[in-house]
Amino acid sequence: MPRYSIAVDIGASSGRLILGYLEDGLLKLEEIHRFENKIVKKGDSFCWEADKLFQEIKNGLKKCVELGIQPDSIGIDTWAVDFLLLDENNQPLTEAVSYRDPRTDGMMEEVFELFSKERLYLETGIQFQKFNTIYQLFSIKKNNPEILEKAKSFLMIPDYFNYLLTGKKANEYTNATSTQLVNAFTKHWDVQILDVLGINKEMFQEIKTPKTILGTLSKELVSELGFDLQVILPATHDTGSAVIAVPEEDESIYISSGTWSLIGVENYFPICVTKALDYNFTNEGGIDYQYRFLKNIMGLWMIQEVKRNYNDEYSFAQLVDLAREARDYKAIVNVNDDRFLKPENMIDAIMNYCIETQQQVPNTPGEVAKCVFDSLAVSYQEAVSEIEEIFEKKFTKINVIGGGCQNEMLNQLIADVTNKEVFAGPVEATAIGNIAAQLMALGEINDIKEARSIIKDSFEVKKYLPAQQVIS
Repeated sequence: MPRYSIAVDIGASSGRLILGYLEDGLLKLEEIHRFENKIVKKGDSFCWEADKLFQEIKNGLKKCVELGIQPDSIGIDTWAVDFLLLDENNQPLTEAVSYRDPRTDGMMEEVFELFSKERLYLETGIQFQKFNTIYQLFSIKKNNPEILEKAKSFLMIPDYFNYLLTGKKANEYTNATSTQLVNAFTKHWDVQILDVLGINKEMFQEIKTPKTILGTLSKELVSELGFDLQVILPATHDTGSAVIAVPEEDESIYISSGTWSLIGVENYFPICVTKALDYNFTNEGGIDYQYRFLKNIMGLWMIQEVKRNYNDEYSFAQLVDLAREARDYKAIVNVNDDRFLKPENMIDAIMNYCIETQQQVPNTPGEVAKCVFDSLAVSYQEAVSEIEEIFEKKFTKINVIGGGCQNEMLNQLIADVTNKEVFAGPVEATAIGNIAAQLMALGEINDIKEARSIIKDSFEVKKYLPAQQVIS
């Protein structure tokens, strides 16, 4: 009988439980449970429904019982930077506030008055995004200091779910690095930064790496579910898990394509040079203490919002078809402009940007979609050029992984604009990487090299060649 592992993969719009196991040397996947995730307004804050999400995790595990499946392990990954603070009774002091909440407006600049931007980058190697955990915590310290005074435990979202499963607290390495509070070289919480900002360092947990077996389920959960299993830390940052599943690792740049686009390369040491700072690249932790040298690009969030703003009248596939039909329309927006982070209406934001920059304003769904896809491709090209400049070398391949790799139009645009071979797949990269880490912890797979070989043999990867077409 194969050993079954469950990947809990929760993104900005949905979550799912994916069953994974090895059969005849190949990795097999089966979706067990899928559920909605969304940001909701609670009081004055935009929040995640953490308790509801944990209930969905339990619902998925109960489906395993219904299917007669006994999983050996479970691993949880989510988005980065967000967290919960627990009091002395291990109760949350606030809701799980989302990184899209405006509470961090202006906080980055105030932090720089205490700890310079250059020094912060030299210490942590993490890119500057106004929603990073460091600025969320500084906002709480400034506006709600009583919360930090009561806080006894800092847990990121997957850390919190792991605590609810096992009763054990730990901060997982790949996600912890996204806080901009972990020293890139010591790989521990940077006490100097915490002291300068006046943030209680005692509430942070021991940092544990992917492949750590955290423990088994609590007695209460065993009684509720009817079985026990091991809780294993994957790369709990979803991009960290996704990058494990990159099959074309030689001379390859990866794009983890989803709500966000994460574009970069793997490296064995952090690059905290001035040029990397100027281009706002990050050095996030990866499996086996590798570094994910990458840049955040707004990603498919924009087309998700466009679809919503059209009242879901068009499917994503239909928007791609309409974009193809609008082949003569040309306009490029800066996808990383803050106006696109959480606008009242994404279509209006795109149109206003085009007006301000004196470009043709998109008037049809196809033109709006084409503007988004063209703009993403151009932003990828800019990031590729910056990576090649920093590394002083040319890369020959781009591996697009994650749900966005199913967009054939965008894949071809990437190939055309970058003039590189594009390999698209695997689609379920995050769940695959999550399960691979669990199987390595269980001794079913020896190491990352073997994991990637198995992944390459197990899942379809499509190849796109550049057509020498350039978006002007």
